[in-house]
Amino acid sequence: MASQIIEKLKWRYACKKFDPSKKLSEEQIQILKDAFNLTATSYGLQPLKMLVISNQEIKEQLVPLSMDQLQVRDASHVLVICRENTISPDYIKGHFNRVVDIRNTPREILESFEDHLLESFGAKETADVSLWMAKQAYIALGNLLTVCALEGIDACPMEGFEPLKYNDFLGLAEKGLSSVLVLPVGYRAEDDLFSDLKKVRRGVEEVVIEMN
Repeated sequence: MASQIIEKLKWRYACKKFDPSKKLSEEQIQILKDAFNLTATSYGLQPLKMLVISNQEIKEQLVPLSMDQLQVRDASHVLVICRENTISPDYIKGHFNRVVDIRNTPREILESFEDHLLESFGAKETADVSLWMAKQAYIALGNLLTVCALEGIDACPMEGFEPLKYNDFLGLAEKGLSSVLVLPVGYRAEDDLFSDLKKVRRGVEEVVIEMN
């Protein structure tokens, strides 16, 4: 199993050209939705949401907002990972309400941690909370890329887009969200020259430091 996983990760690359005629199934999209929902986040607060865009007209209109990268147009679906605009006390309390409902944990056991988070986030600067949420988005991206590789789904992680214009075009402010990352997914085109290139990596012996 381990060797199969490594082979899948070697197969994965940042797809530069998608085949627009090939679409992901509803089952595959559901796997990506579930993987996003199961992504680890700090404190388990999940300060993220993900847009799943399959509408061709919308994808085409996103191209000029994405540095004219045609992956957005030609991918089967475009995933937009967004962060919440604020983490309010009610948001934090909502998380602990879910813990009580799902795990049947007595509230008194949770109160000290809940109070700690309420105090901690209440004391943070808005910019610091926004940065913290953006970091959670990158965790989600890494998880999605791995799941895509295991499922044989091509993907292209993108920072090269205009977040403010995405926010405006997609009406994210009304949803209390801000875009952080874009991930077109689908199937590579047969003539994508990058698909057969060898991976360029520093090597395990260079990037891993063992301290025995």
